[in-house]
Amino acid sequence: MEKVELNRLKIVLAEKKRTNRWLADQLGYNENTVSRWSQNYQQPALETLYQVSLLLDCDLKDLIASTRTK
Repeated sequence: MEKVELNRLKIVLAEKKRTNRWLADQLGYNENTVSRWSQNYQQPALETLYQVSLLLDCDLKDLIASTRTK
């Protein structure tokens, strides 16, 4: 099965000049867990994405990949 890009966490972290380690420390999660989220191997809970949006000062929808085609 092909891996589906469901979140944009890796992109937004890069835009905000933040690392997986920084986010893991802020949320109290293991850095490996955040890495799996960033690589779209696992997905964080919606509540966790909301916390991430607050930490990164971005809109929640910026963290979720769009399903619309151009």
